[in-house]
Amino acid sequence: MDRAEKLALLDDSLTRAAEALGDVTPHAMALYYARHPGAAASFEHHGLGKTAALEAEMVENSLYCLMHCLDRPAEIEILLENSVPHHHFTLEVPLGWYQGLLDATIDVIADTVPADAAGEQQVWAEIRERLGAIFTGCRDLLPQDAAVGVGI
Repeated sequence: MDRAEKLALLDDSLTRAAEALGDVTPHAMALYYARHPGAAASFEHHGLGKTAALEAEMVENSLYCLMHCLDRPAEIEILLENSVPHHHFTLEVPLGWYQGLLDATIDVIADTVPADAAGEQQVWAEIRERLGAIFTGCRDLLPQDAAVGVGI
C-alpha cells in the first residue's frame, strides 16, 4: 500500500471516529485515566484551574502526531524527542503517561474501525509501530527508571 492510500484510509478512520464519537477528547481521556489514574492529578496540577482545556490541548497534540507520523515521520520524531524530556524533567510526567495518552487516543479511534476494514487496521498497526519505535528511542534520552514513576 502506498503512502497516498494509507493517508486516505487514515482520513476515513478519523472521519468515522468523528461521526461516531464527536469530539474524541472525552473518550480518549476516560480511557487514559482508566489506564493511568495517577495522571489525573498531574493534569489538574498543570491545568491551573483549566484542566479540560489542557486535556483538549494534549489530545489535539496526540491527534497531530497520529495524523502526521505517516507523511511527516521526521517531524513527529523530532517533536517527540524534544517534548518527552521536557515533560519528564520539567513537568514530572513519566514516559509511560506520555505514551499512554497517544495509545489511548489511537485505541479510541481504532475501535471505530470495522473488523473487516483490513487496510485501515493495517494503517493503525503501522502508526502504533512507528510511534512505539520513537518512544523506545526516547527511553535512551531519560534515566533508566523513567518509564515508571508516579509523576506529580
